[in-house]
Amino acid sequence: MSIEPRPTEQSVDLSVVIPLYNEEQVLPILFERLYPVLDALERSYEVVFVNDGSRDRSVELLKAQLHARPDCTRILLLRTNTGQHAALIAGFRYARGRFVITLDADLQNPPEEIPLLLAEMDRGFDYVGTVRRSRQDSKWRHYASRLMNKLRERITSIRITDQGCMLRGYSQDIARAVAESNETQTFIPALAYLYATNPTEIEVRHESRAAGESKYSFLKLVRLNFDLMTSFSVMPLRLISFTGIFVSLLSLLFVVYLAIRRLVIGPEAEGVFTLFGISIFLMGILLFAMGMLGEYIGRMYVQVRNRQRFHVAAVLEGDGLKHPPRPSADRDCDIP
Repeated sequence: MSIEPRPTEQSVDLSVVIPLYNEEQVLPILFERLYPVLDALERSYEVVFVNDGSRDRSVELLKAQLHARPDCTRILLLRTNTGQHAALIAGFRYARGRFVITLDADLQNPPEEIPLLLAEMDRGFDYVGTVRRSRQDSKWRHYASRLMNKLRERITSIRITDQGCMLRGYSQDIARAVAESNETQTFIPALAYLYATNPTEIEVRHESRAAGESKYSFLKLVRLNFDLMTSFSVMPLRLISFTGIFVSLLSLLFVVYLAIRRLVIGPEAEGVFTLFGISIFLMGILLFAMGMLGEYIGRMYVQVRNRQRFHVAAVLEGDGLKHPPRPSADRDCDIP
């Protein structure tokens, strides 16, 4: 299955895809900084805002911006909150640009850095990753991110220095390949890295959140990294297997040792608590193994359900309201 722009749509040189959820406090600042940067590029462009089920005044502010700049503004309204990565997939499916750049609405990645990514893509790179310089996040998020990056590099073949930075550049081919992916839990930067033939990374500035609060809690970050590891590697299962073999051998040796002591010394009662401790340790390993197996089985269960990752309620453009086409037989409907 291929995803092509509708015949009535005119392609542009650059698409900036911005997912957002309850960002009414920061949107006016984003508009004020983003559009002058894009105007200065002297390229044809569009800004694709993907409203991920916001419940504040975000949609009203987006509509006002569409009225102010109808020539280069498009809005996708998702029916419910589906998560950042699903919202990005929706944006990729509707983006018309030769280059696609993703950006967070919270302005932690300054829009003023967009020309740096474009310069790299003009040089022929089909995927431009970014590394945040002098991160302005809290210390726990900074250290947690570094720990997750190192763990992911050891478990998978993905070599991304900073997987949490939203500001990234994709060629149209890479963006559409990611959008066509049939995975239910799509980790976009990792998929793009796998699909790219000429990837690169650059450093970009990082700022404090302009307003509002982060939507990523510690538990969400942990879950995201579990999804990443189980999506791109079976190493966790192999580690469990190796651990099971190692513990089984140790247990066998310990049983042999206890049998020899019983024959030599006779019955003893002093080792009861040691046996309890070993039993609890082994049960802990078994529970961890069951949990890891559950992660993989759960992914298969979600995949088999064949549900849509997102549902576009409407597309707002300069020439009026456009409803999405009737879903096709494909699992991820809402394809333009």
